[in-house]
Amino acid sequence: MTGWIVEVIEIPQGRGASMRRVLLAAPRGFCAGVDRAVIAVERALEQYGSPVYVRRQIVHNEYVVRTLEKKGAVFVEETEEVPEGSIVVFSAHGVAPSMHDEARVSRLVTIDATCPLVAKVHKEAIRFADEGFDILLVGHEGHEEVIGTMGEAPERIHLVDGAEDVADVEVRDESKVVWLSQTTLSVDETMATVGELKKRFPLLVSPPSDDICYATQNRQVVVKQIAPETDLLIVVGSRNSSNSVRLVEVGLEYGTKAAYLVDFADEIDEVWLEGACTVGVTSGASVPEILVEGVLEWLAKRGYSDVQTVRTVTETQQFALPRELLQAADSTPPSAPAEVEG
Repeated sequence: MTGWIVEVIEIPQGRGASMRRVLLAAPRGFCAGVDRAVIAVERALEQYGSPVYVRRQIVHNEYVVRTLEKKGAVFVEETEEVPEGSIVVFSAHGVAPSMHDEARVSRLVTIDATCPLVAKVHKEAIRFADEGFDILLVGHEGHEEVIGTMGEAPERIHLVDGAEDVADVEVRDESKVVWLSQTTLSVDETMATVGELKKRFPLLVSPPSDDICYATQNRQVVVKQIAPETDLLIVVGSRNSSNSVRLVEVGLEYGTKAAYLVDFADEIDEVWLEGACTVGVTSGASVPEILVEGVLEWLAKRGYSDVQTVRTVTETQQFALPRELLQAADSTPPSAPAEVEG
């Protein structure tokens, strides 16, 4: 927790303590990794002009993607869609080494916006694979972050998508097994899976530091605190955002009567408010604050104007921009890599 200022605010007790109030979670919204990735695309557009290509969604938020598209970013599914010699940004979720190889073949200029916390997991995977470990990656099948991490050592990494997968895991040597995790999972769910893995593999090694990102943990902690006091929890976030989906699940697990995920305020159904005195509001780590403000305005028009902020921690984490942008001294695009045969 180095660099964090802890400020615990007592939550007013009792669902009926105040009629039609809002408990606004803090921290919420953009984490340092998301902020870095979004700024990286904006800076690339400023320095090199449009188009700047982005492989997949830079972060999992519909509003952010639309906004960057209006500024000149072009989102593609795969690098093969990017014209030879163009600039391409890799998203915050990280990519497998094969993506960098494809970019070199097409002489693309790459800007790697992988979140440093995701990059840390990649490095751990490489190190443990080199040391002969089987790596049990706790994560959700098909998620971009998981695909990228598994690409670092596909012959050594086994995906464990929940406790129900533990029985099917096969390893080479039960004395050399380590677990890593997707950074955006539910802390409770992850540790439940790890608990089952430890029963199956008593010599299971844990990573040198917690893989679940600080922002994911912080947003879940404050939801756990406000959930028992709320009749309704509104989580602002996109449906493909793992950490946003987890906030809905955590809210329900810890006592809110109902919880819903919305991208925008106009997706809220007024039926949800029936009988709700206290509404909790939070947002996923890839959500800009303007969307939360829209939800608060929507609620205020319906009588929920008493907004009480509940803060469990103050985040001060910041990450430097990708080195490709820091090294650019002027507006001239960096040189494309030498042509690769093959």
